[in-house]
Order: sequence, then structure tokens, then C-alpha cells
Amino acid sequence: MPHFYFREIWTPLKFIGIKLFADDEGKLWYKVFSNPRKRLR
Repeated sequence: MPHFYFREIWTPLKFIGIKLFADDEGKLWYKVFSNPRKRLR
């Protein structure tokens, strides 16, 4: 199982429960409410 380091990217979408993250390779991930992260691109 791969191990990633995530950093959160702040956007106004955070106020409605959508968070964006970047991993250590620069790939984008998103998380809606308390669901698991999914890769955006």
C-alpha cells in the first residue's frame, strides 16, 4: 500500500465541506465531507 504525504490547499470550498489536497508528487486529491480522499488528476 503506498504511503503519501498530503498538504491541504485552502479554497473557499472548504466552507461547504469540499477539501483539496496535494500529495508529495504534486497530484491533486479531493475529499467531500468525511468520505475517503479520491484522486482528481
